Amino acid sequence: MAERKQAPGCEYMHVHEEIVNRVNAVMPEEEVLFDLAELFKVFGDSTRIKILYVLFESEMCVCDIAQLLGMTQSAISHQLQVLKKSKLVRYRREGKTVFYQLSDDHVRTILDQGIEHVTE
Repeated sequence: MAERKQAPGCEYMHVHEEIVNRVNAVMPEEEVLFDLAELFKVFGDSTRIKILYVLFESEMCVCDIAQLLGMTQSAISHQLQVLKKSKLVRYRREGKTVFYQLSDDHVRTILDQGIEHVTE
C-alpha cells in the first residue's frame, strides 16, 4: 500500500496498489469505452426506447411503428437510422416494404435487464 499525493487540498491519499493494478489490467481500451458511452447515448432517447421495445415484441415496418406510436413515418425513419447505425436494429426487404427487427439477442438482453432494473 503506497501513499501518493492527491489533488490540491488533500495532503495524502491511501492507494491500494494491488487493487488498482488488478482493475487496470482488465479495463477496456479507451476507444472501447468511448464506443460504449456512444451506445448508451442511443438509449437516452425515449422515442428510440419505444421503437426498440416495439421491435422486442415483433418485427415491424415503418408504417406500423408510426401508427402504433402515433408519430410520423419520417420521425420513425430518422430514429431507425440512428438505431441501425448503432447496430441495434437490422432490416429486411419484402417487395417495397422494409421490415425492422432487433439486431440480436444482446439487444433483447439489454432491454430485459433495463426494464427489470427500473421496475424493481
